[in-house]
Amino acid sequence: MQRELWKEKRERLSQYQELAQKVVDQVRQGVEVAEALRRHPLPGGGYLGKNALVAAYRQMVSDGRLSPDPQLLARLRLKPVRTSSGVTTVTVLTKPYPCPARCIFCPTEENMPKSYISDEPGARRAVEHQFDPFDQVASRMQALAEVGHPTDKIELLILGGTWSAYRRDYQQWFIQRCFDAMNGIPSATLEEAFALNETALHRNVGLVIETRPDEITPQEIVWLRQLGVTKVQMGAQSFDDAILALNRRGHTVAQTRQAVNLLRMAGFKIVLHWMPNLLGATPETDRQDFQRMWEGFCPDEIKIYPTQLLENTELYSIWQAGGYRPYSTQELIELIADIKPSIPRYCRVNRVIRDIPSTYVVEGNKVTSLRQDVHRELQRRGTRCQCIRCREIGQRPLDQRRLHSESIVYPTDVSEEHFLSFVTAEDHLAGFLRLSLPHDGGRNAFIAELKEAALIREVHVYGQSVELGREQPGAAQHSGLGTRLIHWAERIARQRGYPKLAVISAVGTRQYYLQRGFQRGQLYLIKNLAEREAC
Repeated sequence: MQRELWKEKRERLSQYQELAQKVVDQVRQGVEVAEALRRHPLPGGGYLGKNALVAAYRQMVSDGRLSPDPQLLARLRLKPVRTSSGVTTVTVLTKPYPCPARCIFCPTEENMPKSYISDEPGARRAVEHQFDPFDQVASRMQALAEVGHPTDKIELLILGGTWSAYRRDYQQWFIQRCFDAMNGIPSATLEEAFALNETALHRNVGLVIETRPDEITPQEIVWLRQLGVTKVQMGAQSFDDAILALNRRGHTVAQTRQAVNLLRMAGFKIVLHWMPNLLGATPETDRQDFQRMWEGFCPDEIKIYPTQLLENTELYSIWQAGGYRPYSTQELIELIADIKPSIPRYCRVNRVIRDIPSTYVVEGNKVTSLRQDVHRELQRRGTRCQCIRCREIGQRPLDQRRLHSESIVYPTDVSEEHFLSFVTAEDHLAGFLRLSLPHDGGRNAFIAELKEAALIREVHVYGQSVELGREQPGAAQHSGLGTRLIHWAERIARQRGYPKLAVISAVGTRQYYLQRGFQRGQLYLIKNLAEREAC
């Protein structure tokens, strides 16, 4: 009986492979993927998954029946937008742990990190793997690879409430196990895991944590660098102290400003969360509050998280008593459509709503496609957003001869920022660099190796992620744009009298900068500009 079951299973797999190869052949001939799938349904009903199509493509290339065709693979790939920003993001969740805050809008689900719900996609994966970091990273990379996404450049996004509130031994262990998963082998120490990752098949090109403004100190920043962190997400939520107090946020606007300043002085990329429709706010006060974000704070990226009324929150009780009114979907669309065109070209809007299932929302907006609705409203108005995400080149082909350079200079509380970019004639963003010139020339830097240094806070080349060591015709990646941007930053820093240039490098990008003349420091990579000028 068992032998017959195995025979039946092998026959079914063989049949699926044949169907998948037929679909690939038809897509190759110009048939749309959805149409080709419909033409070849599974026996008994249903259709092949796109992971089967990617597997069939790879087998056909391996067998010599098909020449490697990146364009064909892109058509077969599931949701290529996931890697069209140039890197592959892998999200992991930390274990449940007490949060120092008492925010009235945060859900408090048992056995989940504060503010997270077990039915959110990333949270479901974490629960499935019992919050184990190695299993979360390994399974996510495998799932992405199965549907054709490159996994050689990984941005690791660590979520789970307030990272800085966790014990440091847990933080170190968590990140080490994430790197072990990327490296494919265990390590004895975090330093060993980092050393292995510099030349691993799956390199970490960015490490993101989320924390609160009142947790950021110079000592905490040094610790974050020792952990390899390059980007910090913080919940600013509002720039009005009365609103923050009313919602029991537990920090002030001044603390948010101080945290942003310290992170910028240390070269971190800064992501701020902003929440319209907090208790005490109105659409009009939210419009005013949003504009305060660009008064010295000037984040590199933002997440717009409209307050969602959930049952397991203190805000729910206030709503029941008649003390709170959620905005309608139309009010939110109009509010975000009003503010989005004012976002500077140097900032990226990562999200416009939390990924919370609509069934959890008691009252107010339950639409999860809010970004698309806002864009339709902007089109109706005849205006557009110019944030980075709205201008990324994505999968569009690149003709370097038609690129032009663009420099945006803007002040923050502690620096003069230069957003250097290459843009197409159609205003699509191909690549950019963030250069920070401290107002005091870096003389008062609280990290010794950053004294008198200009800082490269980010180098990013957009377009569909291309595997390390490969080129793809018409792709922005691996076409020399990153090197050109670094040379541009060097010229500016040298002209402004900075003797050295520092870069906040992720572990997996260290070799890239070392090959371009930077040298290892304790926490950063440094290039001596004075020596090069003398030569």
